[in-house]
Amino acid sequence: MSDHAGRRRAAAHPDGFTPTGTIASADDRRRVVIATVVGTTVEWYDFFIYAFAAATVFAALFFEPMGKEFAQIVSFFTVGVSFLFRPLGAFLAGHFGDKLGRRPMLVLTLLLMGGATTLVGLLPTHAAIGVWAPILLILLRVVQGISAGGEWGGAVLMAVEHAPKHKRGLFGASPQIGVPIGLLLASMMLALMAQIAPGDAFLEWGWRVPFLLSLVLIGVGYWVRRTVSESPVFTEIAERKEETRMPIVQLLRHHAPLVLIAALVFAGNNAVGYMTTGGYMQRYATATPGPIELDTSAVFWVVALSGVTWLISTWFAGWISDRIGRRNTYIAGWVLQLLGVFLLFPVTNIGTVASLAIALVVLTIGLGLTYGPQAALYAELFPASIRFSGVSISYAIGAILGGAFSPMIAQAIFQATNSTAGITWYLAGMTVIGLIATLLLRDRSGIPLGPDHEAEQAVSPIHGLARA
Repeated sequence: MSDHAGRRRAAAHPDGFTPTGTIASADDRRRVVIATVVGTTVEWYDFFIYAFAAATVFAALFFEPMGKEFAQIVSFFTVGVSFLFRPLGAFLAGHFGDKLGRRPMLVLTLLLMGGATTLVGLLPTHAAIGVWAPILLILLRVVQGISAGGEWGGAVLMAVEHAPKHKRGLFGASPQIGVPIGLLLASMMLALMAQIAPGDAFLEWGWRVPFLLSLVLIGVGYWVRRTVSESPVFTEIAERKEETRMPIVQLLRHHAPLVLIAALVFAGNNAVGYMTTGGYMQRYATATPGPIELDTSAVFWVVALSGVTWLISTWFAGWISDRIGRRNTYIAGWVLQLLGVFLLFPVTNIGTVASLAIALVVLTIGLGLTYGPQAALYAELFPASIRFSGVSISYAIGAILGGAFSPMIAQAIFQATNSTAGITWYLAGMTVIGLIATLLLRDRSGIPLGPDHEAEQAVSPIHGLARA
Protein backbone atom coordinates (compact mmCIF):
# COMPACT_ATOMS: atom_id res chain seq x y z
CA MET A 1 0.00 0.00 0.00
CA SER A 2 1.28 3.50 -0.79
CA ASP A 3 2.36 5.86 2.04
CA HIS A 4 -0.32 8.28 0.88
CA ALA A 5 -3.05 5.65 1.29
CA GLY A 6 -1.74 4.66 4.71
CA ARG A 7 -1.68 8.29 5.90
CA ARG A 8 -5.18 8.84 4.51
CA ARG A 9 -6.57 5.88 6.46
CA ALA A 10 -4.71 6.75 9.63
CA ALA A 11 -6.12 10.26 9.51
CA ALA A 12 -9.63 8.98 8.92
CA HIS A 13 -9.82 7.18 12.28
CA PRO A 14 -8.24 7.91 15.67
CA ASP A 15 -7.06 4.32 15.98
CA GLY A 16 -5.36 4.47 12.58
CA PHE A 17 -5.24 1.35 10.42
CA THR A 18 -7.43 -1.44 11.80
CA PRO A 19 -7.66 -5.13 10.87
CA THR A 20 -11.03 -4.61 9.19
CA GLY A 21 -10.28 -1.39 7.37
CA THR A 22 -11.33 2.02 8.62
CA ILE A 23 -14.50 4.06 8.33
CA ALA A 24 -14.24 7.83 8.28
CA SER A 25 -17.14 8.57 10.63
CA ALA A 26 -20.19 7.25 12.44
CA ASP A 27 -22.27 8.57 9.54
CA ASP A 28 -20.46 6.17 7.19
CA ARG A 29 -21.31 3.25 9.47
CA ARG A 30 -24.92 4.35 9.62
CA ARG A 31 -25.14 4.55 5.83
CA VAL A 32 -23.71 1.05 5.50
CA VAL A 33 -26.26 -0.41 7.91
CA ILE A 34 -29.15 1.41 6.24
CA ALA A 35 -27.98 0.42 2.76
CA THR A 36 -27.68 -3.27 3.59
CA VAL A 37 -31.01 -3.40 5.43
CA VAL A 38 -32.90 -1.53 2.70
CA GLY A 39 -31.28 -3.47 -0.13
CA THR A 40 -31.83 -6.94 1.30
CA THR A 41 -35.38 -6.01 2.33
CA VAL A 42 -36.19 -5.07 -1.26
CA GLU A 43 -34.54 -8.25 -2.57
CA TRP A 44 -36.43 -10.57 -0.25
CA TYR A 45 -39.73 -8.74 -0.48
CA ASP A 46 -39.51 -9.37 -4.23
CA PHE A 47 -38.49 -12.99 -3.74
CA PHE A 48 -41.25 -13.81 -1.23
CA ILE A 49 -44.04 -11.99 -3.03
CA TYR A 50 -43.52 -14.34 -5.95
CA ALA A 51 -43.65 -17.44 -3.72
CA PHE A 52 -46.89 -16.30 -2.09
CA ALA A 53 -48.48 -15.42 -5.45
CA ALA A 54 -47.50 -18.85 -6.77
CA ALA A 55 -49.52 -20.39 -3.94
CA THR A 56 -52.61 -18.27 -4.65
CA VAL A 57 -53.03 -17.04 -8.24
CA PHE A 58 -50.37 -18.18 -10.71
CA ALA A 59 -51.85 -21.63 -11.29
CA ALA A 60 -55.12 -20.12 -12.52
CA LEU A 61 -53.54 -17.26 -14.47
CA PHE A 62 -50.54 -18.88 -16.16
CA PHE A 63 -50.89 -22.69 -16.01
CA GLU A 64 -54.65 -23.34 -16.14
CA PRO A 65 -54.59 -25.40 -19.39
CA MET A 66 -52.56 -28.05 -17.55
CA GLY A 67 -55.51 -28.89 -15.32
CA LYS A 68 -56.22 -27.67 -11.80
CA GLU A 69 -54.08 -30.05 -9.77
CA PHE A 70 -51.09 -30.22 -12.12
CA ALA A 71 -51.20 -26.44 -12.66
CA GLN A 72 -50.65 -25.88 -8.92
CA ILE A 73 -47.73 -28.30 -8.88
CA VAL A 74 -46.08 -26.49 -11.79
CA SER A 75 -46.74 -23.15 -10.11
CA PHE A 76 -44.86 -24.31 -6.99
CA PHE A 77 -42.14 -25.75 -9.22
CA THR A 78 -41.44 -22.28 -10.61
CA VAL A 79 -40.71 -21.15 -7.04
CA GLY A 80 -38.05 -23.85 -6.70
CA VAL A 81 -36.55 -23.13 -10.14
CA SER A 82 -34.93 -19.99 -8.77
CA PHE A 83 -32.85 -21.99 -6.28
CA LEU A 84 -31.25 -23.94 -9.10
CA PHE A 85 -29.89 -20.67 -10.51
CA ARG A 86 -28.64 -19.24 -7.22
CA PRO A 87 -25.23 -20.91 -7.60
CA LEU A 88 -24.85 -19.23 -11.00
CA GLY A 89 -25.57 -15.86 -9.41
CA ALA A 90 -23.17 -16.67 -6.57
CA PHE A 91 -20.39 -17.67 -8.99
CA LEU A 92 -20.82 -14.56 -11.13
CA ALA A 93 -21.22 -12.08 -8.28
CA GLY A 94 -18.47 -13.77 -6.27
CA HIS A 95 -16.02 -13.70 -9.17
CA PHE A 96 -16.61 -10.06 -10.11
CA GLY A 97 -17.11 -8.99 -6.48
CA ASP A 98 -13.64 -10.26 -5.62
CA LYS A 99 -12.16 -8.62 -8.73
CA LEU A 100 -14.14 -5.38 -9.19
CA GLY A 101 -15.53 -4.65 -5.74
CA ARG A 102 -18.48 -5.33 -3.46
CA ARG A 103 -20.54 -2.22 -4.21
CA PRO A 104 -21.04 -2.66 -8.00
CA MET A 105 -22.43 -6.16 -7.43
CA LEU A 106 -24.84 -4.87 -4.77
CA VAL A 107 -26.29 -2.30 -7.15
CA LEU A 108 -26.53 -4.76 -10.06
CA THR A 109 -28.28 -7.50 -8.07
CA LEU A 110 -30.79 -4.99 -6.69
CA LEU A 111 -31.67 -3.77 -10.20
CA LEU A 112 -31.98 -7.33 -11.53
CA MET A 113 -34.30 -8.48 -8.77
CA GLY A 114 -36.47 -5.36 -8.78
CA GLY A 115 -36.71 -5.23 -12.56
CA ALA A 116 -37.77 -8.88 -12.80
CA THR A 117 -40.38 -8.43 -10.06
CA THR A 118 -41.89 -5.33 -11.67
CA LEU A 119 -42.13 -7.11 -15.02
CA VAL A 120 -44.00 -10.01 -13.39
CA GLY A 121 -46.58 -7.45 -12.25
CA LEU A 122 -46.98 -6.29 -15.85
CA LEU A 123 -46.94 -9.73 -17.45
CA PRO A 124 -49.99 -10.69 -19.58
CA THR A 125 -51.66 -13.93 -18.55
CA HIS A 126 -52.09 -17.15 -20.53
CA ALA A 127 -55.52 -15.98 -21.68
CA ALA A 128 -53.90 -12.96 -23.38
CA ILE A 129 -50.69 -14.31 -24.97
CA GLY A 130 -50.92 -18.07 -24.64
CA VAL A 131 -47.88 -20.21 -23.93
CA TRP A 132 -45.57 -17.19 -23.86
CA ALA A 133 -47.06 -16.15 -20.51
CA PRO A 134 -45.72 -19.12 -18.48
CA ILE A 135 -42.43 -19.08 -20.42
CA LEU A 136 -41.82 -15.42 -19.61
CA LEU A 137 -42.89 -15.96 -16.00
CA ILE A 138 -40.33 -18.75 -15.55
CA LEU A 139 -37.58 -16.68 -17.22
CA LEU A 140 -38.26 -13.80 -14.83
CA ARG A 141 -38.13 -16.20 -11.88
CA VAL A 142 -34.74 -17.42 -13.14
CA VAL A 143 -33.49 -13.83 -13.11
CA GLN A 144 -34.73 -13.52 -9.52
CA GLY A 145 -32.76 -16.63 -8.59
CA ILE A 146 -29.56 -15.33 -10.16
CA SER A 147 -29.99 -12.04 -8.34
CA ALA A 148 -30.70 -13.70 -4.98
CA GLY A 149 -27.60 -15.86 -5.38
CA GLY A 150 -25.37 -12.80 -5.73
CA GLU A 151 -27.13 -10.37 -3.41
CA TRP A 152 -26.44 -11.89 -0.03
CA GLY A 153 -22.66 -12.16 -0.28
CA GLY A 154 -22.23 -8.54 -1.32
CA ALA A 155 -24.53 -7.20 1.39
CA VAL A 156 -22.82 -9.28 4.05
CA LEU A 157 -19.32 -8.17 3.10
CA MET A 158 -20.24 -4.50 2.88
CA ALA A 159 -21.63 -4.74 6.42
CA VAL A 160 -18.98 -6.92 8.06
CA GLU A 161 -15.93 -5.46 6.33
CA HIS A 162 -16.96 -1.94 7.36
CA ALA A 163 -17.49 -3.00 10.98
CA PRO A 164 -15.15 -2.54 13.94
CA LYS A 165 -13.80 -5.93 15.00
CA HIS A 166 -15.87 -6.06 18.19
CA LYS A 167 -19.12 -5.31 16.32
CA ARG A 168 -18.95 -7.61 13.31
CA GLY A 169 -21.86 -9.72 14.53
CA LEU A 170 -24.06 -6.67 15.08
CA PHE A 171 -23.18 -5.12 11.71
CA GLY A 172 -23.54 -8.49 10.00
CA ALA A 173 -27.07 -8.81 11.37
CA SER A 174 -28.15 -5.79 9.30
CA PRO A 175 -28.43 -7.66 5.96
CA GLN A 176 -29.88 -10.65 7.83
CA ILE A 177 -32.87 -8.72 9.15
CA GLY A 178 -33.77 -7.81 5.56
CA VAL A 179 -35.21 -11.33 5.24
CA PRO A 180 -37.78 -11.10 8.07
CA ILE A 181 -38.58 -7.50 7.07
CA GLY A 182 -39.15 -8.69 3.49
CA LEU A 183 -41.37 -11.48 4.82
CA LEU A 184 -43.26 -8.96 6.95
CA LEU A 185 -43.83 -6.54 4.05
CA ALA A 186 -44.79 -9.26 1.57
CA SER A 187 -47.30 -10.79 3.99
CA MET A 188 -48.79 -7.41 4.91
CA MET A 189 -49.18 -6.37 1.28
CA LEU A 190 -50.96 -9.58 0.35
CA ALA A 191 -53.19 -9.40 3.43
CA LEU A 192 -54.14 -5.81 2.57
CA MET A 193 -54.80 -6.57 -1.08
CA ALA A 194 -56.89 -9.62 -0.14
CA GLN A 195 -59.09 -7.22 1.85
CA ILE A 196 -59.10 -4.35 -0.67
CA ALA A 197 -59.70 -6.55 -3.71
CA PRO A 198 -61.36 -9.74 -2.50
CA GLY A 199 -62.36 -12.70 -4.66
CA ASP A 200 -62.26 -12.18 -8.42
CA ALA A 201 -60.83 -8.66 -8.08
CA PHE A 202 -57.69 -10.05 -6.44
CA LEU A 203 -57.32 -12.57 -9.26
CA GLU A 204 -57.86 -9.92 -11.94
CA TRP A 205 -55.66 -7.08 -10.67
CA GLY A 206 -55.12 -7.11 -6.91
CA TRP A 207 -52.18 -9.51 -7.01
CA ARG A 208 -50.28 -7.19 -9.38
CA VAL A 209 -50.07 -4.27 -6.94
CA PRO A 210 -47.43 -5.81 -4.61
CA PHE A 211 -45.25 -6.59 -7.66
CA LEU A 212 -45.55 -3.08 -9.10
CA LEU A 213 -44.71 -1.57 -5.71
CA SER A 214 -41.24 -3.03 -6.21
CA LEU A 215 -40.50 -0.26 -8.70
CA VAL A 216 -40.69 2.31 -5.89
CA LEU A 217 -38.58 0.14 -3.60
CA ILE A 218 -35.92 -0.23 -6.31
CA GLY A 219 -35.54 3.54 -6.50
CA VAL A 220 -35.10 3.86 -2.75
CA GLY A 221 -32.69 0.93 -2.55
CA TYR A 222 -30.63 2.13 -5.52
CA TRP A 223 -30.27 5.64 -4.09
CA VAL A 224 -29.23 4.32 -0.67
CA ARG A 225 -26.69 1.83 -2.00
CA ARG A 226 -25.09 4.35 -4.35
CA THR A 227 -24.26 6.56 -1.34
CA VAL A 228 -22.15 3.89 0.38
CA SER A 229 -18.40 3.75 -0.08
CA GLU A 230 -16.62 0.60 -1.24
CA SER A 231 -15.59 -1.94 1.40
CA PRO A 232 -12.33 -0.78 3.05
CA VAL A 233 -10.98 -4.34 2.93
CA PHE A 234 -11.47 -4.58 -0.84
CA THR A 235 -10.01 -1.07 -1.26
CA GLU A 236 -6.88 -2.19 0.56
CA ILE A 237 -6.62 -5.33 -1.55
CA ALA A 238 -6.92 -3.25 -4.72
CA GLU A 239 -4.30 -0.76 -3.53
CA ARG A 240 -1.91 -3.61 -2.76
CA LYS A 241 -2.82 -5.17 -6.12
CA GLU A 242 -3.65 -8.43 -4.36
CA GLU A 243 -6.87 -9.27 -6.18
CA THR A 244 -7.05 -12.96 -7.05
CA ARG A 245 -7.17 -13.59 -10.79
CA MET A 246 -9.48 -16.62 -10.53
CA PRO A 247 -11.05 -16.44 -7.04
CA ILE A 248 -13.47 -19.32 -7.57
CA VAL A 249 -10.68 -21.68 -8.65
CA GLN A 250 -8.67 -20.74 -5.56
CA LEU A 251 -11.72 -21.18 -3.36
CA LEU A 252 -12.55 -24.67 -4.60
CA ARG A 253 -8.91 -25.76 -4.69
CA HIS A 254 -8.12 -24.78 -1.10
CA HIS A 255 -11.43 -24.45 0.74
CA ALA A 256 -13.93 -26.93 -0.75
CA PRO A 257 -14.54 -28.83 2.55
CA LEU A 258 -15.06 -25.53 4.33
CA VAL A 259 -17.61 -24.43 1.73
CA LEU A 260 -19.57 -27.66 2.24
CA ILE A 261 -19.57 -27.42 6.05
CA ALA A 262 -20.59 -23.76 5.92
CA ALA A 263 -23.39 -24.67 3.50
CA LEU A 264 -24.70 -27.31 5.91
CA VAL A 265 -24.84 -24.72 8.70
CA PHE A 266 -27.18 -22.62 6.58
CA ALA A 267 -29.14 -25.64 5.33
CA GLY A 268 -30.14 -26.47 8.91
CA ASN A 269 -31.67 -23.03 9.31
CA ASN A 270 -33.04 -22.63 5.79
CA ALA A 271 -34.99 -25.90 5.66
CA VAL A 272 -36.98 -24.89 8.73
CA GLY A 273 -37.32 -21.22 7.74
CA TYR A 274 -38.86 -22.12 4.40
CA MET A 275 -41.86 -23.60 6.15
CA THR A 276 -43.13 -20.00 6.16
CA THR A 277 -40.99 -18.17 3.60
CA GLY A 278 -41.67 -20.91 1.06
CA GLY A 279 -45.41 -20.75 1.76
CA TYR A 280 -45.93 -24.24 3.22
CA MET A 281 -47.44 -23.20 6.56
CA GLN A 282 -49.68 -20.66 4.82
CA ARG A 283 -51.05 -23.36 2.52
CA TYR A 284 -51.30 -25.93 5.34
CA ALA A 285 -53.30 -23.51 7.49
CA THR A 286 -55.67 -22.27 4.77
CA ALA A 287 -56.20 -25.32 2.51
CA THR A 288 -59.84 -26.29 1.93
CA PRO A 289 -60.45 -29.05 2.54
CA GLY A 290 -57.57 -29.16 5.00
CA PRO A 291 -56.53 -29.86 8.57
CA ILE A 292 -57.59 -26.49 10.09
CA GLU A 293 -58.96 -24.25 7.27
CA LEU A 294 -58.16 -20.82 8.70
CA ASP A 295 -59.00 -17.51 6.99
CA THR A 296 -56.39 -16.55 4.38
CA SER A 297 -56.09 -12.90 5.38
CA ALA A 298 -55.72 -13.80 9.07
CA VAL A 299 -52.96 -16.30 8.28
CA PHE A 300 -51.00 -13.69 6.32
CA TRP A 301 -51.26 -11.31 9.29
CA VAL A 302 -49.95 -14.06 11.59
CA VAL A 303 -47.01 -14.66 9.26
CA ALA A 304 -46.35 -10.91 9.33
CA LEU A 305 -46.28 -11.05 13.15
CA SER A 306 -43.77 -13.90 13.03
CA GLY A 307 -41.65 -11.71 10.75
CA VAL A 308 -41.43 -9.17 13.60
CA THR A 309 -40.25 -11.72 16.16
CA TRP A 310 -37.83 -13.21 13.63
CA LEU A 311 -36.42 -9.72 13.03
CA ILE A 312 -35.91 -9.08 16.76
CA SER A 313 -34.27 -12.45 17.44
CA THR A 314 -32.01 -12.08 14.39
CA TRP A 315 -30.79 -8.67 15.47
CA PHE A 316 -30.28 -9.88 19.05
CA ALA A 317 -28.29 -12.87 17.80
CA GLY A 318 -25.89 -10.65 15.88
CA TRP A 319 -25.40 -8.47 18.96
CA ILE A 320 -24.93 -11.30 21.46
CA SER A 321 -22.54 -13.19 19.13
CA ASP A 322 -20.04 -10.35 19.59
CA ARG A 323 -20.11 -11.08 23.32
CA ILE A 324 -20.35 -14.86 23.66
CA GLY A 325 -19.01 -15.93 20.24
CA ARG A 326 -20.61 -17.17 17.02
CA ARG A 327 -20.58 -20.87 17.92
CA ASN A 328 -22.13 -20.41 21.36
CA THR A 329 -24.91 -18.27 19.86
CA TYR A 330 -25.53 -20.88 17.19
CA ILE A 331 -25.60 -23.75 19.69
CA ALA A 332 -28.23 -21.96 21.80
CA GLY A 333 -30.14 -21.24 18.60
CA TRP A 334 -30.12 -24.84 17.42
CA VAL A 335 -31.55 -25.99 20.77
CA LEU A 336 -34.34 -23.40 20.61
CA GLN A 337 -34.98 -24.14 16.93
CA LEU A 338 -35.34 -27.84 17.75
CA LEU A 339 -37.87 -26.95 20.44
CA GLY A 340 -39.77 -24.81 17.93
CA VAL A 341 -39.79 -27.64 15.39
CA PHE A 342 -41.32 -30.12 17.87
CA LEU A 343 -43.98 -27.60 18.91
CA LEU A 344 -44.79 -26.33 15.39
CA PHE A 345 -47.48 -28.77 14.26
CA PRO A 346 -48.94 -29.88 17.60
CA VAL A 347 -49.65 -26.24 18.50
CA THR A 348 -50.76 -25.27 14.98
CA ASN A 349 -53.16 -28.23 14.88
CA ILE A 350 -55.11 -26.80 17.81
CA GLY A 351 -56.76 -25.04 14.90
CA THR A 352 -57.02 -21.38 15.91
CA VAL A 353 -55.35 -18.23 14.63
CA ALA A 354 -53.87 -17.71 18.10
CA SER A 355 -52.34 -21.19 18.20
CA LEU A 356 -50.78 -20.69 14.76
CA ALA A 357 -49.34 -17.38 15.95
CA ILE A 358 -47.81 -19.00 19.05
CA ALA A 359 -46.29 -21.82 17.00
CA LEU A 360 -44.69 -19.48 14.43
CA VAL A 361 -43.46 -16.97 17.01
CA VAL A 362 -41.73 -19.71 19.04
CA LEU A 363 -40.19 -21.12 15.86
CA THR A 364 -38.79 -17.76 14.76
CA ILE A 365 -36.87 -17.25 18.01
CA GLY A 366 -34.62 -20.21 17.21
CA LEU A 367 -34.53 -19.28 13.52
CA GLY A 368 -33.24 -15.81 14.38
CA LEU A 369 -30.49 -17.13 16.64
CA THR A 370 -29.29 -19.48 13.87
CA TYR A 371 -29.46 -16.75 11.23
CA GLY A 372 -28.28 -13.54 12.88
CA PRO A 373 -24.60 -14.54 13.32
CA GLN A 374 -24.30 -16.10 9.85
CA ALA A 375 -22.95 -13.02 8.08
CA ALA A 376 -20.07 -12.54 10.51
CA LEU A 377 -19.41 -16.30 10.75
CA TYR A 378 -19.13 -16.70 6.98
CA ALA A 379 -17.00 -13.58 6.50
CA GLU A 380 -14.54 -14.75 9.15
CA LEU A 381 -14.08 -18.15 7.48
CA PHE A 382 -12.57 -17.03 4.17
CA PRO A 383 -9.51 -14.97 3.14
CA ALA A 384 -10.29 -11.44 1.96
CA SER A 385 -9.25 -11.98 -1.67
CA ILE A 386 -11.76 -14.83 -2.24
CA ARG A 387 -14.29 -13.94 0.47
CA PHE A 388 -17.12 -12.81 -1.82
CA SER A 389 -16.92 -16.11 -3.70
CA GLY A 390 -16.69 -18.11 -0.48
CA VAL A 391 -19.68 -16.64 1.31
CA SER A 392 -21.87 -16.47 -1.81
CA ILE A 393 -21.30 -20.04 -2.94
CA SER A 394 -21.62 -21.46 0.58
CA TYR A 395 -24.91 -19.61 0.93
CA ALA A 396 -26.23 -20.73 -2.45
CA ILE A 397 -25.40 -24.40 -1.85
CA GLY A 398 -26.92 -24.21 1.63
CA ALA A 399 -30.12 -22.78 0.16
CA ILE A 400 -30.41 -25.69 -2.29
CA LEU A 401 -29.70 -28.32 0.39
CA GLY A 402 -32.06 -26.62 2.81
CA GLY A 403 -34.98 -24.47 1.66
CA ALA A 404 -35.22 -25.23 -2.05
CA PHE A 405 -37.19 -28.44 -1.63
CA SER A 406 -38.28 -28.40 2.03
CA PRO A 407 -41.90 -27.29 1.29
CA MET A 408 -42.15 -29.95 -1.43
CA ILE A 409 -40.68 -32.61 0.88
CA ALA A 410 -43.06 -31.60 3.67
CA GLN A 411 -46.04 -31.83 1.32
CA ALA A 412 -44.93 -35.22 0.01
CA ILE A 413 -44.54 -36.56 3.56
CA PHE A 414 -47.98 -35.28 4.55
CA GLN A 415 -49.68 -36.74 1.47
CA ALA A 416 -47.97 -40.10 1.96
CA THR A 417 -48.70 -40.42 5.69
CA ASN A 418 -51.63 -38.05 6.30
CA SER A 419 -49.68 -36.94 9.36
CA THR A 420 -47.29 -34.12 10.29
CA ALA A 421 -45.07 -36.34 12.48
CA GLY A 422 -42.79 -37.19 9.57
CA ILE A 423 -42.40 -33.51 8.71
CA THR A 424 -41.36 -32.80 12.30
CA TRP A 425 -38.66 -35.47 12.22
CA TYR A 426 -37.41 -34.23 8.84
CA LEU A 427 -37.06 -30.67 10.17
CA ALA A 428 -35.49 -31.95 13.38
CA GLY A 429 -32.95 -33.90 11.35
CA MET A 430 -31.99 -30.81 9.36
CA THR A 431 -31.60 -28.87 12.61
CA VAL A 432 -29.25 -31.52 14.00
CA ILE A 433 -27.21 -31.44 10.78
CA GLY A 434 -26.82 -27.67 11.25
CA LEU A 435 -25.69 -28.20 14.85
CA ILE A 436 -23.09 -30.81 13.86
CA ALA A 437 -21.74 -28.57 11.09
CA THR A 438 -21.47 -25.69 13.57
CA LEU A 439 -19.49 -27.84 15.99
CA LEU A 440 -17.01 -28.63 13.20
CA LEU A 441 -16.16 -24.94 12.80
CA ARG A 442 -13.89 -22.97 15.07
CA ASP A 443 -15.06 -19.67 16.49
CA ARG A 444 -12.84 -17.16 14.67
CA SER A 445 -14.55 -13.94 15.79
CA GLY A 446 -11.31 -12.39 17.02
CA ILE A 447 -9.27 -12.74 13.81
CA PRO A 448 -8.38 -9.93 11.37
CA LEU A 449 -10.51 -9.55 8.25
CA GLY A 450 -8.11 -7.59 6.08
CA PRO A 451 -5.43 -8.94 3.73
CA ASP A 452 -3.40 -10.17 6.73
CA HIS A 453 -6.20 -12.68 7.21
CA GLU A 454 -4.56 -14.67 4.40
CA ALA A 455 -1.86 -15.76 6.83
CA GLU A 456 -4.50 -16.91 9.30
CA GLN A 457 -5.75 -19.47 6.78
CA ALA A 458 -2.65 -21.67 6.87
CA VAL A 459 -4.80 -24.13 8.83
CA SER A 460 -8.41 -24.74 7.93
CA PRO A 461 -10.94 -23.45 10.45
CA ILE A 462 -12.55 -26.91 10.46
CA HIS A 463 -11.53 -28.88 13.54
CA GLY A 464 -9.07 -31.63 12.70
CA LEU A 465 -9.00 -30.91 8.98
CA ALA A 466 -5.73 -29.56 7.58
CA ARG A 467 -5.97 -27.45 4.49
CA ALA A 468 -4.86 -29.07 1.27
